[in-house]
Amino acid sequence: MLGMAWKPDVTVAAVVERDGQFLFVEERSGGRVVLNQPAGHLERGETLHDAVARETLEETGWTFVPQQVVGIYLWQAEHSAKTFLRVAFCGRLQGHDPSRPLDHGILRTRWLDRSQLATLEARHRSPLVARCVDDYLAGTRYPLELLTQLMRSAEPTIELSTSVAASG
Repeated sequence: MLGMAWKPDVTVAAVVERDGQFLFVEERSGGRVVLNQPAGHLERGETLHDAVARETLEETGWTFVPQQVVGIYLWQAEHSAKTFLRVAFCGRLQGHDPSRPLDHGILRTRWLDRSQLATLEARHRSPLVARCVDDYLAGTRYPLELLTQLMRSAEPTIELSTSVAASG
């Protein structure tokens, strides 16, 4: 591994609370059915705010508007070399499309309170699931302005390859 760049996977998650219950997804991962917040990877050219809104819509059918940052977490899986940098947001839901197909691997959405979540700890996708809820319940919030995102417009990959080949 000497000389190889270390690159954590950048992910986002939505901590959505309604009447004391939190929105989760049941999904297939590593041959198991696990619980997670609506969450996923940041895509090229996407802001963190846009990523969490997209992932929430794709995984739940809910339109999510991020309003605050709950936390920024660095986690390494116990039996893997992968490291994840997760930015968790809280916010509000604007609408739901129950006819929208859920992302591949998502089985269903669930609303659970903290005690129900605790009884399902063995099914949490990672320790971040409970930690994000606990931080939210403790009142941990940061303004969205915490995240400075200096993005250039995304260019299609094909144009990038062509321009690299042409300049090479």
